[in-house]
Amino acid sequence: MSMPSVQIATTSIGEKQPPFVIAEMSGNHNQSLDRALAIVDAAADAGAHAIKLQTYTADTMTLDVDRDEFKILDPESLWFGRRLHELYQEAATPWDWHQAIFDHAKKRGIIAFSSPFDETAVDFLETLDAPAYKIASFELTDLPLIAKTAATGKPLIMSTGMATLAEIHQAVECAREHGSGELVLLKCTSNYPATPESTNLHTIPHLRDSFGTQVGLSDHTGGIGAAVAAVALGATVIEKHFTLRRADGGVDSAFSLEPEELNSLVVETERAWQALGEIRYGSDGPQQKSLMFRRSIFISEDVEEGESVGPHCLRIVRPGHGLTPKDWVLVCGRTAKRKLTRGEPTNWEMFV
Repeated sequence: MSMPSVQIATTSIGEKQPPFVIAEMSGNHNQSLDRALAIVDAAADAGAHAIKLQTYTADTMTLDVDRDEFKILDPESLWFGRRLHELYQEAATPWDWHQAIFDHAKKRGIIAFSSPFDETAVDFLETLDAPAYKIASFELTDLPLIAKTAATGKPLIMSTGMATLAEIHQAVECAREHGSGELVLLKCTSNYPATPESTNLHTIPHLRDSFGTQVGLSDHTGGIGAAVAAVALGATVIEKHFTLRRADGGVDSAFSLEPEELNSLVVETERAWQALGEIRYGSDGPQQKSLMFRRSIFISEDVEEGESVGPHCLRIVRPGHGLTPKDWVLVCGRTAKRKLTRGEPTNWEMFV
């Protein structure tokens, strides 16, 4: 089912275009502006279409209090034992870096935009003329934030990790009621990292058909396999966390792609998109040249004029210049109209 395309800056997102690949910087700058700019360069060199930031401060995200409610207590979490306020301080992209990052991205020919996490972040990003906005999975139920962001009239990408169908419906209705005409919904599993088994890519076409939007995958699994499979199921946007080297550490490094992997993601998702094509059978196009390599019936032993042509002097072999194998029973027992030579492709004119 074809859905309305979405325009972000000069790039169109839709079924007729290669997948729109977003490199999520998140906290992988490790509190270095030089590293942040190097990540922009690496994303551009890898062929990504966009670099995405996250715009918040620790104080707009949470409270600076030392209570268990504000700590990560899941022993399986990458951030086990960390206080939320401390973690967000480490991961936050300083607001006074945004202009430099946006300008550098423009210079490198890559789109820069961000996820705002509160209304002040939307106001700030509007001063930078952000071309689009992303609502993170954890903010999908923050309808006031969605309303504020949608009111800018910019394209809106929303991750749906953890959300029920009813919660997605509320978010989509809120966005549309407040002025967002161009929406993209991303399937997302809000585990860091996520497992392939928890990714449930079959949700993608259902998401598209349920809400009439472009759809994609915000992918926290390792590698690029899930993203390539998502394209086969209709994803037109792929978002992956991105870093220069996982060995450099950082809050998101463990589930982030490195530059060569990001380049593979761009190349392989485009190949997957190209391979979708349309419903088609037969041998039109490039396959026409391959028809000659089908099997057909050839004369395998010399036959004199007037002799019966039996199975002993016929073979079904490649190439396909003779009569087709389905004609075998019609050829066997025919009489040679002339002398037939080993290696000749059969045709009806050589038989009585």
